[in-house]
Amino acid sequence: MFSERTNWRLARNRFTQAVEEMRAQGARLLDLTASNPTRAGLEYDGKTILDALQSERSLDYDPQAKGLLTARQAVAGYYETEHGIHSLDPERIVLTTSTSEGYSYVFRLLCNAGDELLVPKPSYPLFEFLADLQDVKLVPYPLIYDHGWQMDLHSLERALTGRTRGVVVVHPNNPTGSYVRGAEIRPLNKFCFAHGLALIVDEVFLDYEVGNPEAVERDSGSLHARLDRHSPTPSLGRDDAAPSFVGNDEVLTFTLSGLSKVSALPQMKVGWTVTSGPALQVDMAMARLEVIADTYLSMSAPVQWAVPVMLEQRKSIQRQLISRVRANLAELDRQLSGQQACQRLCVEGGWYAVLRIPVTRSDEQLCIDLVRETSVLVHPGHFYDFERDGYLVLSLITEPEIFTDGCRRVLEHLKC
Repeated sequence: MFSERTNWRLARNRFTQAVEEMRAQGARLLDLTASNPTRAGLEYDGKTILDALQSERSLDYDPQAKGLLTARQAVAGYYETEHGIHSLDPERIVLTTSTSEGYSYVFRLLCNAGDELLVPKPSYPLFEFLADLQDVKLVPYPLIYDHGWQMDLHSLERALTGRTRGVVVVHPNNPTGSYVRGAEIRPLNKFCFAHGLALIVDEVFLDYEVGNPEAVERDSGSLHARLDRHSPTPSLGRDDAAPSFVGNDEVLTFTLSGLSKVSALPQMKVGWTVTSGPALQVDMAMARLEVIADTYLSMSAPVQWAVPVMLEQRKSIQRQLISRVRANLAELDRQLSGQQACQRLCVEGGWYAVLRIPVTRSDEQLCIDLVRETSVLVHPGHFYDFERDGYLVLSLITEPEIFTDGCRRVLEHLKC
């Protein structure tokens, strides 16, 4: 009765069952997997956000396929202010209700049923479901760790087939927190150009660079204008990250982001896709994307009118989040100091940290034991397609008191 594309394993896994059992027993779990910023103890300007949703202009139905021009202009202004991308044409921006919807548009644009996209591994597990729903096959290419994460560019050639249509890049990656190096862009573009492939770039965490102390002191000015790219590499991350791919004109590039992370407002359902590259290819892509977007109809009018105000909210909320992430990283490093068994892998940006641990059992079993014996919730590495056991993923936006206590319990359980 049902399609093959939805033939997923829907039974709850053992880890989820253990979590539900503990909660049913009334246990208070210390959640180190927090991903919802609206429940992370941040201070939002609630009045300004809610007032922005009350524009009388929302009573008029103006179905612009790519989204209201004022909203797209605000997105273009964000890239100019924060990332130095000047003269970004709003006509190259398509608003969507989420980056997930943006992915579906781009997948449909590029791929016939059964075509392939190269995706990084480890990375966010949502890709698999999005690809299944669009009848697209994902072929992984590895990120390798050697004093920091980097793309294995040679693996792209090995993964290439006659059905490959594009390369997915996550900048910075989730959960590794690794940016694409500036030096990696040229060979990546060269590879895509040689094989007629598009680049699909997820930049939802782009603003959350934690490797430069100046990021915490940001105000209404441009962050990138403040970064000293010639200073020594700081202890957290590196300073040679590539800029936003919105300015990548070498090959056809689709850059995705949205308010979910930029302004920590996932409930407002605002995402966008920016198309760049050779002019003829961009024009052809935009003509088709506009038809796709028009078929699904434009997003909510109240939210579109509020986009300029909601983008402004990033200035306060990002300051809080970057400060939180850096403080939790420092606390994790403090607790890890003086022991040899566990290691926190390099983090350059984003909201997560990867902990490499001794392999005494499967990561899933370890996380089940942690839930049952310490009341701490962490994600096993295999949730993010780590190839082997020995990795835990921790959320760095967890409230500090919970994070401190939770890390202590995890390390005590591991006897580090």
